Amino acid sequence: MSEFEAAPGRYTTVSGDHRSELEIKRSRFITVLRRTETEDAARALIAELRREFHDARHHCSAFVLGPGREVQRSSDDGEPSGTAGIPMLEAITKRETFDGASDLSDITAVTVRYFGGILLGAGGLVRAYSESVSSALASAPLLRRQRMQLYSVPAGHAGAGRLENDLRSAGYAVRGTEYGAAGAVITVALPDTPGADTAFRERLASLTAGDTAADLITTEWIDL
Repeated sequence: MSEFEAAPGRYTTVSGDHRSELEIKRSRFITVLRRTETEDAARALIAELRREFHDARHHCSAFVLGPGREVQRSSDDGEPSGTAGIPMLEAITKRETFDGASDLSDITAVTVRYFGGILLGAGGLVRAYSESVSSALASAPLLRRQRMQLYSVPAGHAGAGRLENDLRSAGYAVRGTEYGAAGAVITVALPDTPGADTAFRERLASLTAGDTAADLITTEWIDL
């Protein structure tokens, strides 16, 4: 079982936009990576680069979307069938990230080609497009996303700061504290994994001598 299959509650994506360029037998391959969470956003990037590089012959693309990589699309954009889009897609899906995981998603890659006058052949094109995306990914900033449960923890004004510090010291991710007229509310994020809720409630009871309890607010994906 792969790391991606073993940890469905987390995945990796690219942080922002990233560009990389290779020259292969006088052809220029410009690859742009962008974090995208919808097909509309992915296609918007492709359209944007068609306008920016309007004089290029090819604007090949591949994108993978969703926490479980449910959506995978690619386009050869005029290159011989199977020589551009699929190699680009495989460069994304097979790329190892943190801890050896192959879990990249919510990412679009567009490779713009300026033909240099030398034919590369089918095999040469496959290698060129695969290498272009792999090279861009090698230098792109990546971040891990994880499905987290958000809890609210009420506290009095006097003890909120100490409780927040105690929770951080215990290894919990404190997302912030809001102060109001009636007291403070500390927001804590926990991994959405079996047993995390019970362990947190037990630790909170220990830290506060049972004086406060946590309420589950929501479950959402969070950038780590």
